[in-house]
Amino acid sequence: MSRFLTSMFAAAAAAILVAAPGAAQEKRSFSITTGGTGGVYYPLGGGLANLLSKYVPGWSASAEVTGGSVDNLKLLGAGKSEIAFSMVDAGLDAMKGQDKFKGNPVNVRTLAVLYPNRMHVVSTEATGIKSFADLKGKRVSTGSPGSATEVMAFRVIEAMGLDKDKDLKRERLGVAESVNALKDGKIQAFFWVGGLPTAAVTDLGATPGVKIKMIDHSAAVAKMNAKYGPLYAEAAIPAKTYPGQEAENKIAVVWNVLVTTDKLPDDVAHKIVQVIFEKRAEWGQVHKEALTLDMKNQLASNTPMPFHPGAVKYFAEKGHKVQ
Repeated sequence: MSRFLTSMFAAAAAAILVAAPGAAQEKRSFSITTGGTGGVYYPLGGGLANLLSKYVPGWSASAEVTGGSVDNLKLLGAGKSEIAFSMVDAGLDAMKGQDKFKGNPVNVRTLAVLYPNRMHVVSTEATGIKSFADLKGKRVSTGSPGSATEVMAFRVIEAMGLDKDKDLKRERLGVAESVNALKDGKIQAFFWVGGLPTAAVTDLGATPGVKIKMIDHSAAVAKMNAKYGPLYAEAAIPAKTYPGQEAENKIAVVWNVLVTTDKLPDDVAHKIVQVIFEKRAEWGQVHKEALTLDMKNQLASNTPMPFHPGAVKYFAEKGHKVQ
């Protein structure tokens, strides 16, 4: 009997050892919701999908083109996406079930604070627009439906003293479509919030016969924060960021975050965060904004949505507290 029990325990132990690698290689598919093809979320999402598929056995991820943050958060809430890129202002609205999420709150959890999203207000010298006030009466794109560009654009417009409905002839275009419309004279300016550089804006600046004009609007930040909370900050797009951009552009910025919901298992969230931090240099080969990812930015003060417990565990392992 003793020999029988010893053999049985040995067999059980062997089975556990064999099963362990299989458990670590559990098959899992991810939909990563990003934004339009002319922005920064999309290449970063594609890069993230490649990293997760490459470095985690059994995982398969794909990046999806969307309208942007609002669409992404709605897809998360509907269970049609597992990982999403978002700006913190849209994320807060989703968590509170307000504005575009009225009656449909989403249990958003932050995986990581990424990079600051810069609001671009873009025109050309040919339009004669030199200041924000000059937008009055003009045909302007305020971002595609379902985008955080639209959310933030409305707040900037309000804080700068214009009425989005009465003072502007509004179009709702993504950044690539906005650039084409501006080139064709169908609009006179557009709003876009994204990383640096944004490919579509670079394309506009590099177009022969076009002289890009970036409109200052940092004066909006104080009023925006007074109404919506401390979500925004003053910053600048350095001169020469885009072809033909000769002067520094004073702007409003907001943090980007990688988010999920409270339904994502802790061990899965931990692995996602581990991969993006440990493979950051490789991610940065897709777009340099990935290199902005920094442990020091993983703070509760930078995102109003709670960090996922799996992310908190990874940060703690690295000696960092998010609070």
